[in-house]
Parts: sequence; C-alpha cells; structure tokens
Amino acid sequence: MHLRYGWLLAGLLAVAAPLAAQAGCPPEGQTLDTLKQLKAFKFQTSDAKDQKKLAMGLLECLGDPDPYLRDEIAFPALQTWLRAGAFDAETLRGMRDALYAQLAGDDAQGFVHPYAALALSEIARTDRIKPWMNAEERADMVAKASDYFASITDYRAFDDKQGYRHAVAHGADWLWQLALDPATDAEQANRMLAALATQIVPDAAPTYGVGEPGRMARAVLAIVQRGFFTQKDWDHWFGKLIERIGDPAKAWNDSQWLARRHDLMGFLLSLYIDVDQSQDANIHFLKPSVVEAVKNMP
Repeated sequence: MHLRYGWLLAGLLAVAAPLAAQAGCPPEGQTLDTLKQLKAFKFQTSDAKDQKKLAMGLLECLGDPDPYLRDEIAFPALQTWLRAGAFDAETLRGMRDALYAQLAGDDAQGFVHPYAALALSEIARTDRIKPWMNAEERADMVAKASDYFASITDYRAFDDKQGYRHAVAHGADWLWQLALDPATDAEQANRMLAALATQIVPDAAPTYGVGEPGRMARAVLAIVQRGFFTQKDWDHWFGKLIERIGDPAKAWNDSQWLARRHDLMGFLLSLYIDVDQSQDANIHFLKPSVVEAVKNMP
C-alpha cells in the first residue's frame, strides 16, 4: 500500500474514533462511511493493533441484518486478514472463542449462526495452513462444527432483500476446512461424515437450490482424499443415505419424500462430476461407489 493511502486511512480511523460508542455494528469508533473507505482500500491497514481491534469488532457485523455489512465488509475484511496471516495465536483464539459464543447464543433473524460458521471456516483454515491449535482444541472444533451442522433447521439460503443466510453451505465450508487438515484423524472424519449425512438428506426435506449439495460434496471429497475408509465403508455410507429418503411406500406420492430424493440426487451428481474429473487416485477410486449409489436410487 502506498504511504499516502496508509496516512489517509489512519486519518479516517482517527476522525471516527471520537464518535460515541455504538453497540454491535458498526464497531465502536467506526461508521458506515469509514467501513466503506476500508473496503475501498481493499481492507489494508497500517496499524496492527488497530487491525486486531477492528477485526474483533467486525465479528459483531457478521450477524447484522444489512447484507452489505455482512457480505461486502465484515466477512471479506476478516477473510482477507486471516488469509494474510495477520493475527497471532492469541488473537486467533480470541476470535474463535467469540465466534463460538455467537454460535451458542440466540439468532432470532437467522444471520448470526451461519456467518459465525463461515468465519470459523476461515479460522480453521489458518490452523490448517500454520497449526496453532493443540490437539484438544482441534478436537473441540471438530465437535462444535459437527454438532452445529447437524443442528441446522433454518434452510433459508438467499433473499433478494435480506441477502444470504445459507447455514448448510457455510457449515459445510467449516467441515471442509477441518476435513482438509492433516491433523484431524479418522475418528473425527467419521464424526464429520455423520453430521454431513444429516443435511445431505435432511429430515425436514427442504429443496436445495443454492449450491448446498456441491458444498457438502466438497467436504465429503476432502474426507475421501484422506484415505481413512475403504470402498466397502463408502458403499455402506451411501446405502444409509438412500435409506434416509424415507418409507418406500411413499415413493413418488409424498412431497417430503420427493424433496429428500431431489436433495440426495443433487449431492450424488455433484460428487460424481468431481470424482470423475479428478486426477487424484485417492478420490477417483470412489467413482464405482457413486455410480452404484445413483443406480440404487429409487
């Protein structure tokens, strides 16, 4: 960043600082205009201390009802900084724990939990790239990600006015990063697979239409690539997914049965395309199992 840009941004932050503290979003000392300026400068900052403070403040913006604040400022700012390795382990732990608290709290409008999960996917990525969590912390994150994903009941994905919620896709992204991490083990992978199964063919029978099956397929493929499970294991897993469609007596004459079949077929087709095109032998080996699962679909 040119020095003059750093000076200008520092000035903008200084002007905003005397403003009265505002709870939530925008963070204390910020306004929508200063956040827009931050975006204009591609989230580049000149002071590491201010950056850490702002990052913690922007966590509150992840659940803001304004989609511009969520998707155009808060998340891309956090993602940019996290991917640049801007924070030390202490700061990352603070961010992680604040996001855990958001997941455990209320979410009346349905924005907080999905965006906390999406941000946690980026936190998990930092640990995958340069480990900073210990084994206990990582196991706890796998448990929290799996439990959150299996608990999703709000299937709203996108609204023209309110923007994204997309809990299933965001939760799948979190599991994907953990599945890619070489420090997670077979037992943890099995737990993540069990969670994924609950939303690949969900009891509530939503009709997925905003890319959810592909995001879940990506997480499953990351587990496939790890080589923990045999083809027989996968055949069994796919068979259990088909059973989740529901009572065969309701076939083709029940709206929920039809929706669950639609969702599973979308997942299998997404998986097939990726497996078929992959040059990785650890992934391509799954192709016969996916083909057999499609053949076994009612």
